[in-house]
Amino acid sequence: MLVYPSGIDVSSSALRFLSAKLRRHRHELGTRWRRLSPGRQALLTLAHLRNGLPYARLAAGFGIGTTTAYRYVAEAVELLAALAPALEEAARTASTKAFVLLDGTLLPIDRIAADRPFYSGKHKKHGMNVQILADPSGRLLWASPAPPGAVHDVRAAREHDIVRTLTDAGIKCWADKGYRGAGGTVRVPYWGRWETLSRGQKAVNRSHAKIRTLVEQAVATLKSWRLLRKLRCSTTRVTSLVRAIVTLHLASSGQ
Repeated sequence: MLVYPSGIDVSSSALRFLSAKLRRHRHELGTRWRRLSPGRQALLTLAHLRNGLPYARLAAGFGIGTTTAYRYVAEAVELLAALAPALEEAARTASTKAFVLLDGTLLPIDRIAADRPFYSGKHKKHGMNVQILADPSGRLLWASPAPPGAVHDVRAAREHDIVRTLTDAGIKCWADKGYRGAGGTVRVPYWGRWETLSRGQKAVNRSHAKIRTLVEQAVATLKSWRLLRKLRCSTTRVTSLVRAIVTLHLASSGQ
């Protein structure tokens, strides 16, 4: 296999953050020697998450075995996932904002038509449903665990306790029509065909849409990590991957 230099469009602060965490983790384990230093292991993990490179290509580039590359990445991902903010922490951060934005996104996976629990009728593809909270500027605050894509947004929001947590904290939340009936402090557009809505309802829906579209920036932030654009791993690992990426994003953006 040919090997060539490449770049990763990730802030150096993310590399320093992960390197420090890995160095401390190794010290706690009493690890004496490994094929890669904490900095190189961090770079290996970032290359996998950001560019979605398979383990065989990473192994060749870093001069290690494929199994070792998988083990190093899995270790770093689990370490980062454990540092991701819980919903209650995100709610405390959101309480200082005027409101939050809520949306769901589908992370595509390589499943066949027979895997119905993972098939999203809305998106017409197989995937995992992830709920996202963003601040009024569209900055990513939190991402939920990832249930199968067949789970509707409003059901996912309830199962993850998003609606109850935001309501108990008195945080206003803007969401799309997929959250109709969520209740609490979740605000959705008026329901109905456009021509049947009153002038006032149309004005409210237009204003609501302008505010809510900012959440797409948070979705784009999550999917800028190319691994999430087409997941080929076990579905049981998706939540850890998402949480790890949220941790890296928050650490590198200073949030």
